[in-house]
Amino acid sequence: MDDLYESLEHDYRLAGFQAATETIEDDFIRVTLSDDMFVPMADHHSADGRDSYFLFYDRAAIWDVPGQAEFVTLHIARDTEQRTFAFEVERAPVVPLAQNWLIRQGCPPEATLATRNHGPRPADALTSRLEDQLRTNPDGRYEVLDDFTDNPCTFDFGVETRTLVYDHHPDSASAPYRLFLEETDKYFQTYTVREGTFATAEAADDWAMTRATPLPLAPTPDASSTHRAQAARARSTAKPPAPLAVPPSAVGTPRTPPPAAARTRGGAR
Repeated sequence: MDDLYESLEHDYRLAGFQAATETIEDDFIRVTLSDDMFVPMADHHSADGRDSYFLFYDRAAIWDVPGQAEFVTLHIARDTEQRTFAFEVERAPVVPLAQNWLIRQGCPPEATLATRNHGPRPADALTSRLEDQLRTNPDGRYEVLDDFTDNPCTFDFGVETRTLVYDHHPDSASAPYRLFLEETDKYFQTYTVREGTFATAEAADDWAMTRATPLPLAPTPDASSTHRAQAARARSTAKPPAPLAVPPSAVGTPRTPPPAAARTRGGAR
């Protein structure tokens, strides 16, 4: 296997390294084939040179299957003695879940914060609090079941992202299905996040399809639960890595994207 990675636009720091297997090589080529559409938001490289972590916004997601998650996270692990590498990749519908995945892979939490390509900002304190919950996901509270990104690719409407999770917290036993609704305004200046509560996944899906009633919002946590969430955020540690997940090649009918500046939704969250 030849060294194929020195000329890529993004600095994956793989000069002098080869993929550990031919399968890894093929998968890496597939994942990075259209990486000229990846907008870098954050990256981190360990001091020993063994690990690199990346958070990207994928401008090409709008040409994929409808509802495709638009954020890509990548963890490259190097064997510095054998001069080989392996990697894991994951898509996420919203930035906090992308950051959570990187943290579980071993990235320092502070290094997941977006430092480039500033985009829309949280519109209020509730948005920031809910994003913190998703980012830290204390004790594996939230299990992501499904997501859908509705991006009309026009300045007439903003982007809406729905993420359905199962909430394992005992206080949510009566309505464990939570729909996190992120809405970016059409000017891409601000966004809001709200958490809806449902007794079943079907009820959450019915609400999303009909919008016949206002979103049944989750109750505001009391001071003690807020303190516990802050403590969980402070003690965030790495967990065992998730299995390799390689997204399929882009399919579907291409749609013309608006200018790149409008497409960078993540911002410095």
